[in-house]
Amino acid sequence: MLKIYNTLTKTQEEFKPINPKLVSFYQCGPTVYWTQHLGNMRAMVLADLIRRSLSYLGYPVNFARNYTDVGHMTTDDDGGEDKMTKAAKRENLSPLEIANKYIAQFEGDIALLNCLPPDEKPRATEYITPMQEMVQALLDKDFAYVTDLAIYFDISKATDYTKLSGQKLDMNQSEAGKGDVGDPGKRQAADFAVWFFKAGTHANALQTWPYKFSVGESVIEGEGFPGWHLECSAMNYALFGSTIDIHLGGIEHVPVHHTNEIAQSEAFTGKTFVDYWMHNEHLNVAGGKMSKSEGTAYAVADIIAKGYDPLILRYFFLGAHYRSKQNFTWEALDGAKSALDNLRAQLIDYLADGISNGEIDLDIKNKFIAALEDDFNLPQALSQVWEILKSDLPVANKYATIIDFDQVLGLNLAQLKAEEIPAEIQAAAEARWQARQLKDWTETDRLRLELTAAGWQMEDGKDDYKLRKIQ
Repeated sequence: MLKIYNTLTKTQEEFKPINPKLVSFYQCGPTVYWTQHLGNMRAMVLADLIRRSLSYLGYPVNFARNYTDVGHMTTDDDGGEDKMTKAAKRENLSPLEIANKYIAQFEGDIALLNCLPPDEKPRATEYITPMQEMVQALLDKDFAYVTDLAIYFDISKATDYTKLSGQKLDMNQSEAGKGDVGDPGKRQAADFAVWFFKAGTHANALQTWPYKFSVGESVIEGEGFPGWHLECSAMNYALFGSTIDIHLGGIEHVPVHHTNEIAQSEAFTGKTFVDYWMHNEHLNVAGGKMSKSEGTAYAVADIIAKGYDPLILRYFFLGAHYRSKQNFTWEALDGAKSALDNLRAQLIDYLADGISNGEIDLDIKNKFIAALEDDFNLPQALSQVWEILKSDLPVANKYATIIDFDQVLGLNLAQLKAEEIPAEIQAAAEARWQARQLKDWTETDRLRLELTAAGWQMEDGKDDYKLRKIQ
């Protein structure tokens, strides 16, 4: 029985999907104005692991991850320029060119991390009409009001506005104003914009669309753009309808972004927006927050530049539960490399033994499933791999069971092949083994160095040796 920790109820609940034949799963995706750092990559890998786990447990999934390609304001004092506008000016490109550039880069990075592509990849700019329809409905239902600068959602009309965060409203004030550009017409500080007008500090906005809204007996029209919170709500509704099964995002979204999504979506439909809210914790770097100014906002390209296989990073991410913080250091990545190298080497050894007709061990598989069903406890699931390697199971069964588990782990273990050892390397290894039996340590060391220089490592056993390609 799968149980998921629901941020909304603060409890671990039995998973009961709306439609067991197709689970709806939405993840807040990136704002595509810059290279995504490793913290964002961890979130993507975690979503992939959850999606793979659901499929492994017998739940077909319709997975959507959006692209925020409309810039949203992040403070009240950034001169009316959102991130997309700043990026466009910085690189002398249009917002569309910026979005296309960084979407391509992002998709390349997550492919290197072996994340399965989403079933749906909505871009906010493709859903402007559904967003405007939602704004109009909120106006008609008196959940929204108009000022000279924007249309705001009136949070006093929402039912239990802070039910997701559990905070008192005054604790949200410091974050609630994001995107409001200091509008004196706002009724309450926590009210949030669902539509901005091309006016005031947004008079020079690069991304705008024509709008026409009915407000009581009057009509307002002009150019403007959607509020950030509205984008996810409209895309979710267009893709999945009133209620979705699972919504995943970073823990930082709980008090504002996801709180506002709930308020406007449930005001719009009159129904529960999300049944299971899931939130992943942050990735720190050397115990601190990732920082561009301090040079610690590492990207996948930085990992590759230092000679690491991106799947080592994926293995590293497997080491912490999605609701736990994780601390990135180069030493920790080296530890992940050592572990993954060891795992690969043992599987290659099994392949070299000519394994065939292996059977999946059901006792260990049940332990693996139990870990997945315990709120997607991937570290515990991964530990079963090492239990297999230490066990006295037949080699063929070890291999078959681990390859089965890799449907979730996503380490591409089935692609490993037994290494073809060149004749000259095999001859050098045989000569070294004989020298070792004769205790000719000078010749033994010489041949070991020769093998190492050729890219091979010889591991001596009591009665035999193994040759492995140096990774």
